[in-house]
Amino acid sequence: MIKGILLFFVVITSLNIQAQDTLYARKVISKLCSANFLGRGYVNDGVNKAAKYILEELEHIGLLKFEKSFSQKYAFPVNSFPGKMSVVINGKKKLPGIHYLIDPSSSSFNIKSNLIKKDSLTYEPIDYFNNNNNLKIKLKKKLTYGVSTKLSTNPTLELLKDSFPEDLYHVEIDCENRFFKAFKSQNICGYLKGTQFADSFVVYTAHYDHLGAMGKDAYFPGANDNASGVSMLLNLARYYKVHPAKYSVVFLFFSGEEAGLLGSKYYSENPLFPLSTIKFLTNLDLLGTGDDGIMVVNATVFKQQFDKLKLINDNKNYLKQIKQRGKAANSDHYWFTELGVPCFFIYTMGGIQAYHDIYDRDKTLPLTKYSEVFKLLVDFTSLL
Repeated sequence: MIKGILLFFVVITSLNIQAQDTLYARKVISKLCSANFLGRGYVNDGVNKAAKYILEELEHIGLLKFEKSFSQKYAFPVNSFPGKMSVVINGKKKLPGIHYLIDPSSSSFNIKSNLIKKDSLTYEPIDYFNNNNNLKIKLKKKLTYGVSTKLSTNPTLELLKDSFPEDLYHVEIDCENRFFKAFKSQNICGYLKGTQFADSFVVYTAHYDHLGAMGKDAYFPGANDNASGVSMLLNLARYYKVHPAKYSVVFLFFSGEEAGLLGSKYYSENPLFPLSTIKFLTNLDLLGTGDDGIMVVNATVFKQQFDKLKLINDNKNYLKQIKQRGKAANSDHYWFTELGVPCFFIYTMGGIQAYHDIYDRDKTLPLTKYSEVFKLLVDFTSLL
């Protein structure tokens, strides 16, 4: 009877921990996607507000610092749109993110002009001429935004094709940018000491920055990309605080990923501990779905480790499939690969398709296989 009660208690406790992990993930993702952080970009210092929140979480969990601070400061150039943002097409005001995007490299400009149709997807102003450069207007099937570290005097306006069934004949634009020559940002790093090999490290990484805002009416929440990855790192930190690993476990949060993998590049050139002591590094991004399993970048480069990961999944059936890719410069793992650090980049597949747009929201992020990916990562680390 006592054994039965104890077993019941263990099962219920396990279920509660799993439920709490997902609840905590939801809390973190919701916070990072809030209007206060404005898409974790460069309008109203959104990215550093997000950093402050992550720093507070690391303190609360009880991680250790390599130096006096969890924060590693650095700076980089970046463009932003904090002010006026108005687009009127054929006499009707349009909404940023929903109907249009201004190219992220654009400078401030103001225009009123009739339009000429160049082809089925391109328009140009008839009577607009500014600094010897013309505005380009392009119709797109999907609006996908980005971040620019450079300025262009060739402004581009992208319009969602389905929102404009009729030909365009007139445009009015008032756009105000702010360019930072050296925006002050930070990477965040904390760790938990290993029980057997304290000087060897298993590293988890994720970027916490996103695309920011476009004027005062639109921001890009970045729930899947990559509030989901940040939440996973924090959940792993909470787990390893209670269940120490034999290797020391490092949790690295990068900024500047959307601007060109800048934070991870800076860290790889200025590491807080020798890169040669890294047993394995796993970079996590886009972890909010998983209907179709996960993709592992660098799987063909580090085949032995990939075989272990796949064997775990084959035995425990966590995910529908684990697909493999070779080397790719598509996320923060890249600089570490180039320096000889064994590493994977893992992201989930299937489900919602919101990406680099205003629809990547916390309320619609399913976290379909979030718990399963968490368990797979923990099992994989235990086999290293």
